[in-house]
Amino acid sequence: MAIPIVQSLRVGQYILSKKLRGIERYPLVLMLEPLFRCNLACPGCGKIDYEEDILNRRLSVEECIQAVVECGAPIVSIPGGEPLLHKEMPEIVREITKRKKFVYLCTNALLLEKKINQFSPTPYLTFSVHLDGLEKHHDHAVNQKGVFVRAVAAIRKAKSLGFRVNVNCTLFDQMTADEVAEYFDFVCSDLGVEGVTVSPGYAYERAPDQKHFLKREKTKQLFRDIFSKGVGRKWRFSQSSLFLDFLAGNQSYQCTPWGNPTRNIFGWQRPCYLLSEGYADTFKELMEDTQWERYGTGNYEKCADCMVHCGYEPTAVIDTVAHPFKALKIALKGIRADQPMVAEIPLSKQRPSDFVFEKVVAERLNTES
Repeated sequence: MAIPIVQSLRVGQYILSKKLRGIERYPLVLMLEPLFRCNLACPGCGKIDYEEDILNRRLSVEECIQAVVECGAPIVSIPGGEPLLHKEMPEIVREITKRKKFVYLCTNALLLEKKINQFSPTPYLTFSVHLDGLEKHHDHAVNQKGVFVRAVAAIRKAKSLGFRVNVNCTLFDQMTADEVAEYFDFVCSDLGVEGVTVSPGYAYERAPDQKHFLKREKTKQLFRDIFSKGVGRKWRFSQSSLFLDFLAGNQSYQCTPWGNPTRNIFGWQRPCYLLSEGYADTFKELMEDTQWERYGTGNYEKCADCMVHCGYEPTAVIDTVAHPFKALKIALKGIRADQPMVAEIPLSKQRPSDFVFEKVVAERLNTES
C-alpha cells in the first residue's frame, strides 16, 4: 500500500478513540466540495448539471474551515467541480494543513502547472489527479483531446517540486484488464506516483452517458482479472487491502455512508457524496437526523450496483483496524482471484429509486431566499 505510515497511524488512533468512547457513527474523510463548476464536461459525471448561478457559487475560506472543524475527520478530500478554479484554494489548503489534517486535492490537472507555485510541499497535501486510463481512454472519458498529455506533464512538474501526487482512476466498462494493467504499470513505474485510488464509476442518474457504468458482478470479475495480472508487478494503491479485496468479490461489506460526509455550497448533503436527496444545515444534524437505514445495497435501488470507495473504503478501513492480521495477510500475499466470490447482498427488499434532484435543489434555494 502507498499510504504513509504516519497517516495510517493517525487514522487508526482516531478510529480506536471513537470505539473506546462508544461512538458508532463517525467520519473518516470529509468530502469538502467548495464549488460545482468544472473546466471539463465528462459524460460520466453527474456533479455539474446545475444552473449558471449555482455554478458560480463558492464556499468561502471561513465556511470551509468551519466544516473541517465541525466534522473533525482526520482526512479532507477536496473534489468538485474543479477545485483549482476556486481563487482562494491555496488559502483553504494552507488553513486545513495547518490543522494537521491530510488533504487530498482532487484535480483534472489542467490548471495545476499554472497554479502549482501557489502551494507548498507538505506531507499533509496530496494532489490527487484524475487519470482514467492511458491517453486514448482518458481523453475519451473526459471528452476532450490533449487532457492526458497535460495531466501527465503536471504530475511530473508537481513531483519534481516535491509534492505528494497520486492518481484517481474511475473504471467503466470500456477498458480491458490488460489495458488497466498497462495503465497501472505506467503510473506506478514511469510516472512514479505515490499510489492509485481506483474505483468503479457510480451511475449518476443525471450523467449524460448511462451506457458504460459497471454492474456489480461485472465489477468484481474485472477487478479479479486485473489483480490476477498484478502478480510480481509493483503496483501501489492509496487504499486499504481489504477494500481492494472487496472489489474482487472476496469481502461482503455494507457501505458506511457517514464515513465520507459531504459539505458543499448547499450544506451537508444527505446521505452521501454520490446521492443528493436532501441537505442538513449542520454536521450534527446530518449525523443524527439522516435515515441511514434507508440507503445502501439491498435497501435502495440507486445503491444496488455501487462499490465506490467513498462508501466502502470507510467500511474496509474500520475492518482493517478491527482485524489487522487479515488485512496484512492480503497485503502480503495478494488478492485471491481463484476462490468463490462471497454471496451477494439480496436486492429483493430494496425500495425503488426516488428521483428528487430537482425538488431538493428547489427546496434548498427557497430556504436560502
